[in-house]
Amino acid sequence: MFETLSDRLTSVFSSLRSKGRLSDADIDATCREIRIALLEADVALPVVKDFVSHVRERARGSEVSQALNPAQQVVKIVNDELVQILGGETRRLRFAKTPPTVIMLAGLQGAGKTTLAGKLARWLREQGHAPLLVAADLQRPNAVQQLQVVGERAQVAVHAPEPGNGVGDPVAVARGSIDHAKRRQHDIVIIDTAGRLGIDQELMKQAADIRDAVSPDEVLFVVDAMIGQDAVTTAQAFMDGVGFDGVVLTKLDGDARGGAALSVRHITGRPIMFASTGEKLEDFDAFHPDRMASRILDMGDILTLIEQAQRTFDEGEAAKMAGKLVSGDGFTLDDFLEQMMMVRKMGPLKNLLGMMPGMGQMRDQLNQVDERDLDRVAAIIRSMTPAERAEPKMINGSRRARIARGSGVTVTEVNNLVVRFFDAQKMMRQMAGGMGLPGMPGGRKGGKAAQKKAKKGRRVSGDPRKAALGKAAPAAGSDEAPALPPGLGGLAGLGGGKLPPGLELPPGFDPSKLRLPGQK
Repeated sequence: MFETLSDRLTSVFSSLRSKGRLSDADIDATCREIRIALLEADVALPVVKDFVSHVRERARGSEVSQALNPAQQVVKIVNDELVQILGGETRRLRFAKTPPTVIMLAGLQGAGKTTLAGKLARWLREQGHAPLLVAADLQRPNAVQQLQVVGERAQVAVHAPEPGNGVGDPVAVARGSIDHAKRRQHDIVIIDTAGRLGIDQELMKQAADIRDAVSPDEVLFVVDAMIGQDAVTTAQAFMDGVGFDGVVLTKLDGDARGGAALSVRHITGRPIMFASTGEKLEDFDAFHPDRMASRILDMGDILTLIEQAQRTFDEGEAAKMAGKLVSGDGFTLDDFLEQMMMVRKMGPLKNLLGMMPGMGQMRDQLNQVDERDLDRVAAIIRSMTPAERAEPKMINGSRRARIARGSGVTVTEVNNLVVRFFDAQKMMRQMAGGMGLPGMPGGRKGGKAAQKKAKKGRRVSGDPRKAALGKAAPAAGSDEAPALPPGLGGLAGLGGGKLPPGLELPPGFDPSKLRLPGQK
């Protein structure tokens, strides 16, 4: 959604990198380009004026004039101001002291309230809560049935005593849901209210009546991020008529210019709490202003990528796989397939790569990423026998032809997969062996001169104390090495519990007698 704004800001900052010092003219030109970029992104005019004035004021201050790299300092200023416009800090849900916590959703029809209710319920269920969805939208046709289907997919209970389609009292349904939640021991109640195609008095009165009946702990305004400037008008009308505590942005995966996200919070003063980035129930997360600002400025979103990986990968399996990767041995095509399937669970590959810093400059290449390539690779591996997956070296010409026929690909694609797998194994072995660099774990203990010197034998020092220690330690190249005292085994790295030559400990060394900092 922010691709246009990101491209414009990136081009503005690239023109500053060649300047060792910024003049007032450079700052004015930069602010003019930033203003144009924000207006093209459909950001509200009052927001643009405040943003540009703050950037200009800080850019003319000492933090830029005295900086070693003024261009990077301007980028930092713009990033800080974007974070402030988007809300400053991440706003968390407020939970009631005595359950259930009541969350009311409000917004126009078509903003995605019903689907978002299921996404929010699933997100809360994964955090250990027991949410209850309440079908209080009795106006829109089949709204109750839609919420029941969404609740079933999210594995969340739904309270729907009325059939809907214009039948039933939404205020009574919302009021009765509180007692129902207490009886069934649900700690969170999410009320899906009705919307309208536009702002009218009937909509505002019904939403206000539901609010007064249940006294919600959180009233969330659901807004479609693709409607542009109208989002600000709608948000202000709901703020005056009903009031809300936070904003939820939907359809952030669209191709609109995204000005609503930068305008709603500044105009209403209410923080953006959640963001929906797709049609699937898992395409939903808390809104982090600093991470969104980093995405807009093409600085990536590594923290979100790490959180998605932590939710997807099993900790035990990840540790087991890390051991195989470090050792370089035992990594088979089955392991490769398992890792690839784990990556697929994290979401579309294009979105994952887009979270890496600098990927905005490779948008054309990202658009060419085809998820079906991963499916073809999986089909090739699954067409192999267990023995072939464990030992790919046995795959000869006839076996490759059979695998190609079984997976519906060409022999060339099978060859390419096998070759890439061998290259990956080779690279992992080099990494496990320290890439042949002196001092790396598993690497050589020095260059040719050091090895030649080791062959000649150890030189005896003229210092009697060092000579005594040298006689007590094993000779260079010997297989015997002193065992490590308890608690120092981590120093051995890949040495199997032994210290490498040159780091031997004196005989009778007792680490418990060391006086470390902070000890008396």
